Amino acid sequence: MTAVLIPSTTGRPLLSGALFERLAGRIIVEEKLDRDLAERIVDQTLAFLAACARNTGARLAPSDLVDIGWHTFILHTRDYAEFCDRIAGRFLHHVPATDGDPDASGEAAHATLMRTVTAIEQAGYAVDPALWPAAKGNCNVNCSQCKNGCSDDPPPAS
Repeated sequence: MTAVLIPSTTGRPLLSGALFERLAGRIIVEEKLDRDLAERIVDQTLAFLAACARNTGARLAPSDLVDIGWHTFILHTRDYAEFCDRIAGRFLHHVPATDGDPDASGEAAHATLMRTVTAIEQAGYAVDPALWPAAKGNCNVNCSQCKNGCSDDPPPAS
């Protein structure tokens, strides 16, 4: 039996250069982050959303930094809707956790982040471990999913 290795790719090619730069630029200004980190955030947001597009199982959630990218992209409503339609054939909803949601903190949140990182890798995208620290076993960073406890809203399995 022969194993075939499929190289990972980045999320960057999923957007035009101009839109990618516009999103990174907004993160630089609003979050006061350097260009390299802002671009890595946008890249990982796109990889995360591509994984969400394929997700029909348990929900996925961004890390704190990736959530910044998702919130930034959603503000560009037309571009975001077009992107969702193109990569998923549907709108990728951002679902905030409700108060008392047991999946928004602790071990359940850590499991969601681990599932999310695995889904990104299975979708063929490279994972930037610095942007997913809690998923890589460092629960001292933040194991409450994104800062707002949000997740995708996967469609039911077919």
